[in-house]
Amino acid sequence: MEDILLSIDCGTQSTRAILFDARGNLLDKVKIEYQPYFSKQPGWAEQDAEILWRSLCKGCKVLKSRAPSLFENIAGVGVTAQRDSMIVVDARGNPLRPIITWLDRRKAKPFYYPRGIMKLAYFLTGMNEAIYKAQTDGKCNWIRQNEPEIWEKTAWYLQVSGFLNHRLTGEFSDSIASQIGHIPFDYKRQKWAERGHLNSLVFPVEEDKLPKLVPPGSILGEITKNASSETGLREGIPVVACGSDKGCETLGMGVLNPEKASLSFGTTATVQTTTERYCEPLRFMPAYPAPVPGHFNPEVEIYRGYWMINWFKNQFAYREVMEAERRGVAPEILLNELLGETPPGAMGLVLQPYWSPGLKNPWAKGAIIGFGEVHTRAYVYRAVIEGLAFALLEGLKKIERVTRTVIKEVTLSGGASQSDQICQISADIFNLPHVRGKTFETAGLGAAIITAVGLGLHKDFESAVKEMVQYQRVFTPEHSNRDIYREIYSSVYTRMYRALSPLYKKIRKIAGYP
Repeated sequence: MEDILLSIDCGTQSTRAILFDARGNLLDKVKIEYQPYFSKQPGWAEQDAEILWRSLCKGCKVLKSRAPSLFENIAGVGVTAQRDSMIVVDARGNPLRPIITWLDRRKAKPFYYPRGIMKLAYFLTGMNEAIYKAQTDGKCNWIRQNEPEIWEKTAWYLQVSGFLNHRLTGEFSDSIASQIGHIPFDYKRQKWAERGHLNSLVFPVEEDKLPKLVPPGSILGEITKNASSETGLREGIPVVACGSDKGCETLGMGVLNPEKASLSFGTTATVQTTTERYCEPLRFMPAYPAPVPGHFNPEVEIYRGYWMINWFKNQFAYREVMEAERRGVAPEILLNELLGETPPGAMGLVLQPYWSPGLKNPWAKGAIIGFGEVHTRAYVYRAVIEGLAFALLEGLKKIERVTRTVIKEVTLSGGASQSDQICQISADIFNLPHVRGKTFETAGLGAAIITAVGLGLHKDFESAVKEMVQYQRVFTPEHSNRDIYREIYSSVYTRMYRALSPLYKKIRKIAGYP
């Protein structure tokens, strides 16, 4: 029987165990859901690391019982996971405290203040605020300052992927392409930052606490006897280094060069591409390590991206939620119907989706302008969807500028990409064809591609993508909508932040939030 690939996709709200063949066909999958976090104090978002491991084990065992012949022929395992959710463990790999997840909003105290010429350089480039925010967001910094006894016991500081890879193989190793977050990583050289590097100064994790890094596609280790007992996987199966969830989505949609871009319509919305050259779409915001060895994923993210659908649903869509429950359908189906009730441009209602500030613009806030008596909830929902697309288009333009390449096609993944209406609005706003994959499990597919290359089932990433990535539908821009979106984007949206920025700063000073 042919070789089977097992992808483990460990996300914020669920872990998926997915079986693919070497042609990219999804053969079976199991989704184990859990609460995204628990919160001991306002703004905290923690998770029990053992829940993630138990979910992986349960998913594997369900697959084994449901598809024993496929499970028996698993040739390799690859793990992709959420980014910047950090775990401190002892020398045996046991967690010393709950995971501080990427959703956590607690703040450390800044301790690094540039001096001399660097102080002047950061001042002139407007990066002082960003350096301050990076330190306060560093999870390692908070633990060092508030739980020094925990940090003293910490043997390893791991991403979720590193934790799961260790449980599977017994090795404290992780993929270069998974190292994204508030960590002492040199993104340009794709290795741990050396002494004196800015990231080693603002995230001062001792070198002996950091895992060994290997290129994506390399064998990290093999399934151990203990892991075999807990998961049902055959002892000795190779575990291949993969990459972050967003990077694997990009690969899983076949984006191997800067003429294509990957849109991720997830909780955090992102626009990414793949390049051979290091470049920063936003100054001092690094291009992340790609799952293709030696390549980069320049990215612009909207932190509270398609999470805003949940925000709208919770605040304004009680009627749709109740009706959806009566019909036995997801509330998002009825929200899609709202989009059909309003015209492109939402009668001049324009939203800028900075519900959470970013590192580059730490004082940014969300804004909706253009209200009139005609505007109902349906218009607000359309403004949310259009505003997210405008923000991602702005990010794409930044990527085009630094890569010096015109993007000709856009690919779609993430939960909201299941909505035809949302995909069409994005295609109209970008004025570019949008391609949706045959499977929504694009992060898992990306991990399977890497695993297949690592095992030698495909000779390289180009041939693996050609064989394994399949597209379902193309959304072509509707020219009747193009002009109004172009005018709103160029004449209104791109000017909103500059016009409102002074007011954001004053609001922050007056209200003390965020």
